[in-house]
Amino acid sequence: MTESDVLAAVLDRVDHDLDASLDRLFALLRIQSVSTDPAYASYCREAADHVAADLRSLGFDTSVRATDGHPVVVGKSGKNGQNGDANGKAPRVLFYGHYDVQPVDPLDLWRTPPFEPRIETLDGGRKIIVARGACDDKGQAMTFVEACRAFKAVTGRLPLDITMLIEGEEECGSKNLFGFVRDNAAELRRDLALVCDTGMWDAQTPSITTSLRGLVYEEVRLSCADRDLHSGLFGGAARNPIHVLADVLSAMHKPDGSVAIPGFYEGVHELPPDIKADLAGLQLTPEKFLGPIGLKIPAGEQGRMLIEQVSTRPTAEVNGIIGGYTGEGAKTVIPGKAMAKVSFRLVGAQDPEKIRKNFREFVQARLPEDCHVEFGNFTSAPAFDVAFDNPALTKARAALAEEWGKKAVTVGAGGSIPIVGDFKTVLGMDTLMVGFALDDDRVHSPNEKYDLKCFHKGIRSWARILAALAS
Repeated sequence: MTESDVLAAVLDRVDHDLDASLDRLFALLRIQSVSTDPAYASYCREAADHVAADLRSLGFDTSVRATDGHPVVVGKSGKNGQNGDANGKAPRVLFYGHYDVQPVDPLDLWRTPPFEPRIETLDGGRKIIVARGACDDKGQAMTFVEACRAFKAVTGRLPLDITMLIEGEEECGSKNLFGFVRDNAAELRRDLALVCDTGMWDAQTPSITTSLRGLVYEEVRLSCADRDLHSGLFGGAARNPIHVLADVLSAMHKPDGSVAIPGFYEGVHELPPDIKADLAGLQLTPEKFLGPIGLKIPAGEQGRMLIEQVSTRPTAEVNGIIGGYTGEGAKTVIPGKAMAKVSFRLVGAQDPEKIRKNFREFVQARLPEDCHVEFGNFTSAPAFDVAFDNPALTKARAALAEEWGKKAVTVGAGGSIPIVGDFKTVLGMDTLMVGFALDDDRVHSPNEKYDLKCFHKGIRSWARILAALAS
C-alpha cells in the first residue's frame, strides 16, 4: 500500500474503533488519581499501572518508575516502532502527558459523580464526555495513544520510534519530574517532543502552541523606620515605605504601557509578518476577551494587538502589595515595612537572571538613603518557542488542516509549562504542543468535560501528524 492508502486505512480504523476507544478512556477516567491529596496515592499508582499495561498491549517496552512522589510511566517502542525509513530521516519522538487529575471539590456542584464518566448530549445534539480528567489530561493523552493503536492494528507497527513519558504530578507542579528528566536524559533524549495538553483556538480552528512565556517571580520587602509610627507624631517627617514602594512600582511602566526597566526588551523579537497576519485574522477583540470580566480597554503596550499582549509580548505585573494596618476599623500608623510580589512573563531569548538583576537594580536606584530593601525569588524560568520554519511544525500544521478543513493557527500561550523548557535546555528538543481542548471544557472545575468530536478528531489528527512526520 502507498503511504496515502495506509493513512486512509488507519483513519478508517479510528472511526470503526471509536466506541472501544471510549471504553478504554472511561476505564482510565474511573481511577481517582488525584495527585495533590496523599489519601489518593494508591489510586495514582493504580493509574500508572493501568497506563503501563495499556502501552504494553501496543508493544511498548514499558516500566513504572518510582520517584519521591507519584510514579512516572516510560514506554519505548524502540526499533519495533520505526517506520523502516531507509534514510533514517524520520524523527524519534517523545510524547508527554499526565495521568493525574485535580481534586473534585466542591463535590456538590457536580451534576453526576466525577469519577463515573458518561456521554451527555447538549442542546443542538453536541455530545460531550463528562468526568474529572476527561480533558485534562486523560482524554487528551488518550487521543495520541489511540492513534498509535490504530497504526498498530492496520500495519502491525508504529509509524515512528516513539517514547512515552506519562507522569503523575503535573497537577501539583511536576516537582519530581524535573530531576527524573535530568537523571534519565540519555534515555529520554529524542529529536522532537509532542504534548497534548493544550487547546484549539475555537471549536472549528485547530492550533499549535509554538511559544510559552517564561517567568521571573520576585518579592520586594522595604523597611524604613524600625517600627510602625504614630502618624500624628511622625507624619510629614518619617519616611513611609508604602509611598516609596508605590513610586517604584508605578515607575516600572511608561505611559505607553511598555516596561521601563533597562534592558528589559533584550532578546524580544518581532513576529514574522505572515504569523502576525494569522493572529490578526483571529480577531480577538477587547469585547470578546475583556468584556466577560467587566473590562473593555486593553492596558498593555500601545500599538500591539490584544492577542500579542496576552501571548507573545513580555509583561511586568504587581501580584500583591501589603503594608501598614489592613484590619477592620482605623489605626493611624506610618508602617515600618511594606512588601510587594512582582512577576515578569518572558518571551523569546529574554534571560531570566538578567531580568531579575535589572529589576533589583531598578528598585535599589529609587530608594531613599534611609530605606532598606530585601529581595526573594520564587522562580526563574526561560521562555520557550519553536522556530516558525521548523519542518515538523510545517508538517503538523498541514496535517491538522487536512483533518479540520481549516488552516491551523500558531499561537503563543501566556502561561508557562516548565517541563517543556527542560525538554529544550536539558534534552535539546523542540516541542510541538497540539491539543483539542475548548474554552468551555471547565478544566479544574466541577463538571469537567471534553467534546466527543474533539476526542474523535483528536485521534484522527494525531494519526495524520504521525504519518506526516514519518513521511
